Amino acid sequence: MITDLDKYLFDLNGYLILKDVIPHEILNGCNKILDELKNTKPGEWRGHVHGHFFGSATEGLNLQQIYEAGEPFEYLIDNPGWIDLVKCFVGGEGTHDYTHGPLLIDENFANIRGPGEAIGLHSGPVPWIKRCQFHVHNQKFNCGQINILMALNDIGPGDGATMVIPGSHKSNFRHPEFDAHSMGIGETRSVDGVTGAIEAHLKKGDALLFVDALCHGSAQRINEGERRMAAYRYGPSWGFFRHPYRPSKALLGRLSPERRKIVMPHEKVIRPGNDS
Repeated sequence: MITDLDKYLFDLNGYLILKDVIPHEILNGCNKILDELKNTKPGEWRGHVHGHFFGSATEGLNLQQIYEAGEPFEYLIDNPGWIDLVKCFVGGEGTHDYTHGPLLIDENFANIRGPGEAIGLHSGPVPWIKRCQFHVHNQKFNCGQINILMALNDIGPGDGATMVIPGSHKSNFRHPEFDAHSMGIGETRSVDGVTGAIEAHLKKGDALLFVDALCHGSAQRINEGERRMAAYRYGPSWGFFRHPYRPSKALLGRLSPERRKIVMPHEKVIRPGNDS
């Protein structure tokens, strides 16, 4: 259920922390899969899951297309713990934006980060980007991208938590410390020490929901062990994929109609001869 307080706090801060929204059996299944995939090399394929770095190895290993990895990650596509909130904040219900469905997941990945690793400050409303916009009109949200970052283990002090700058999704000015802490190729950058930034500590099974216009990144992990998370990025169904990945026929074949519409809203292609 979406409350008026949810809407108020999301509008005010640009994020919500959702408590205990991933069932324990799903968490166990996700972590078992990550145990099998954690040694994937960048550029290596494990089935339909791809090893990947955004900028450098210091940001941790990404496992792109993680919803291909098995049923636990498929469950997260429309997890009831957040899907109605995502639909509300992306918006468009009752308009032609819903012609092919309410949403599209334009990127999905798991990330495993160890000691010394972090990701620098990125995103924000300056410069303005269509995909990352935050907009409210007549008390209805119309956001370009809503991210769900899922804690697959506890992420507390020293664990390299995601950091956000509350309210920055509505800023009219670029953060003066942005360049010194922004994502850099071949070097470790973090959000540690950025004025106004806070750590979003999560328990295993919690999720951080935020609009991508929010300035965010992470603290550097100083504890032993691993930070494990998954991120699904949702936008309107008329959007397109961030990377050149596409869902496999096998995945589409086993998904429910509701999940398939979020994964591939334009699955039916109209060509001469099949457009009756």
